[in-house]
Amino acid sequence: MATFLARVGAFSARHRALVFVVWGLMLAAVAYGTVTGLKFNDGGFSLADTESGRALQVMQTTFPATSTDDTAGTLQLVLTAPDGEKITSTADRKLVAAVISEAKGVEHVVAVSDPFAADRPYVSADGTTAVATVSLTGLTDDTDTEPIYDDVLAVAQHARDAGLSAEVGGTIADATPEQSPAEGIGALIAFVILIVTFGSLIAAGANMIGALLGLAVGLLGVFAASAWHPIGSTTPTLAGMIGLAVGIDYGLFIFARFRTELREGRTVEEAIARAIGTAGSAVVFAGATVIIALVGLSVVRIPFITEMGVAAAITVATTVLMALTFLPALMRCMGYRVLSRRERRLLRQGVPLAEQAARHAKRRSFLSGWVRTVVKAPLPIAVVAIAGLLALSMPTFQLKTALSTPGGEDPASTQRAAYDVIAGKFGAGSQGPLIVLVEGVGVAGELTAVTTVLDGLADVASVTPAGVSADGTTAMIQVVPESGPVDDATRDLVRDIRDHSGDVTGVSLAVTGATAVDIDTNTKLSKALIVYLILVAGLSMVLLVILFRSLLVPLVGTLGFLLSLGTAFGLTVGVFQKGWADALIPAPAGNPILSLLPILIVGILFGLAMDYQVFLVSRMHEAHSRGLSTTDAIVDGFKRTAVVVVAAALIMVSVFAGFASSVSPFVAAIGFALAVGVLTDAFIVRMIIVPAVLRLLGDAAWWMPRRLDRVLPDIDAEGRSLDHDRDATDGHRDAELTPVA
Repeated sequence: MATFLARVGAFSARHRALVFVVWGLMLAAVAYGTVTGLKFNDGGFSLADTESGRALQVMQTTFPATSTDDTAGTLQLVLTAPDGEKITSTADRKLVAAVISEAKGVEHVVAVSDPFAADRPYVSADGTTAVATVSLTGLTDDTDTEPIYDDVLAVAQHARDAGLSAEVGGTIADATPEQSPAEGIGALIAFVILIVTFGSLIAAGANMIGALLGLAVGLLGVFAASAWHPIGSTTPTLAGMIGLAVGIDYGLFIFARFRTELREGRTVEEAIARAIGTAGSAVVFAGATVIIALVGLSVVRIPFITEMGVAAAITVATTVLMALTFLPALMRCMGYRVLSRRERRLLRQGVPLAEQAARHAKRRSFLSGWVRTVVKAPLPIAVVAIAGLLALSMPTFQLKTALSTPGGEDPASTQRAAYDVIAGKFGAGSQGPLIVLVEGVGVAGELTAVTTVLDGLADVASVTPAGVSADGTTAMIQVVPESGPVDDATRDLVRDIRDHSGDVTGVSLAVTGATAVDIDTNTKLSKALIVYLILVAGLSMVLLVILFRSLLVPLVGTLGFLLSLGTAFGLTVGVFQKGWADALIPAPAGNPILSLLPILIVGILFGLAMDYQVFLVSRMHEAHSRGLSTTDAIVDGFKRTAVVVVAAALIMVSVFAGFASSVSPFVAAIGFALAVGVLTDAFIVRMIIVPAVLRLLGDAAWWMPRRLDRVLPDIDAEGRSLDHDRDATDGHRDAELTPVA
């Protein structure tokens, strides 16, 4: 592989104009396709292959009135009488009537229910609270719902001015997360880290340009393909986040290897070929592990998650292609300007790069001292590091997930206050009723028996028949739980109803409704997470065995990833469920973690962790292949690559930490988890635990059964096949030196 990739790099460098034109045409083509063909679908959460999803489809077909109208919406005016009074008093009734009258005048409001109506009263048992439902229509994608919502809030404020307690429940638009300035600052910090790492603004800019180009072509390609397969509005999120992350990482690794080759005295052309042949091989394998992780999301068998994974995998693939073709062309244009200004100045003064590199190698750096300390005392250092990460992972066992947060994400909002008032006055389950679909012949005659069965189950507050189909084969029953939508007792109730599905002869029961759909989706995601972990870890192990020709090195790398993952989950639970960092994180704590987050964290963090494993250990493997002992190979590979891993990790931490400053709990949680995961994986797992464990294993770390060794393909990631050309070029390296600025 090294020889083939070196030829690809050399060809791209020699024909850089052609490469630039081809990438320009690709960018123009996908941009045109995006402009002319971009299509989004509605991206719902209902799952046709679950009981709740199937029952929901049957219910909406049989009872058309239950179908969702995308242009309609509802809000709730929750009105409570002053202390010591009843909302049913004559004076307070007049105040409620005035509030309802004012609400009817809000734009797009078509009706406001009367909580005192005899046929459908909505007054609490203690007579202190009444709820008026505000129905709206005409809410299209082009409608600005913020002024409408503000008008309803003004109605609630007028009610407060009149002496009532008033809150507004529900929402009429998907909340757009408020952007934090720290997100932009994080990206700026990332660019500054690149400049410091390279000591060259040109090199840092080129790295960023390459990453953005790969991301743009991949992401716009996904948008263009949506003309044939419409995508969900959330699909680009994962692709954009991980595409930019790996684009920066891959560019950083290749540029760093290119600079190393130049410092060892090779010409620009030779350095490009060797950088792509060696570092490019690591990039290909790192990219392959990421693609496996992303495509592996399809095991969840939830369409929009599969879509997100495939879109992100396409973006990663284009980023790898960019690193192997566009970067060599860019490096050929840059030449020696990729080096730091100090190196170029010494070069002009007649100090060869090889001599500069030799001088630098004699200096004791912080990272050199770091790795020497680790290999001198590997056992206690590894034990302390592993024990610390295990301790931080403990809160993971208290992880609580939900597809949505009842009452909205913000505990301080009027929406959450309204939810809490209704839960307290009407019961915790009143806002998350279950719909039981009764199917069979002549179901009307069996409703009494079914109601009796449901009434006898634990955690049931009320059971109310809600209608029978015209043909008499389907009926709806509303079951209100005593517990809330995300409580374990409600999940147990759903399970109990399904267990009693056959108790009444001649009919079957199916549970649906928003609460049941959320429970089924959450359960499916939780089960799929285990399968997903096993799949991506197993397939990636195979690739890493081929790359490192070792069984234990890939195993150590994968187990290290699990430590990083556990730490990320543990601290995320501590911060966002237990409120450990309320003073630092603006997002509210105490909510369940969104059920999508764990599987997305696994996919993104696994890709980045394997990047660091491949980049760091591949140089150790290369040094060991040259004949160095295991200890010397660890030190040599670490010294050559650790600074790149540190820079890449700090860049990712800066970007993700910016997202962690968001006021949206989901955005903040995913940013925080990734920042913690990357920080843990790069600095503790890859730079402490992996070197320590490899030192303890000694030569056994590189052990491979002979029979398996003969079967596996030899990809030559170390570039052994490239070494035989080196001596032939010794006489003219400096002769091809071009003047540098």
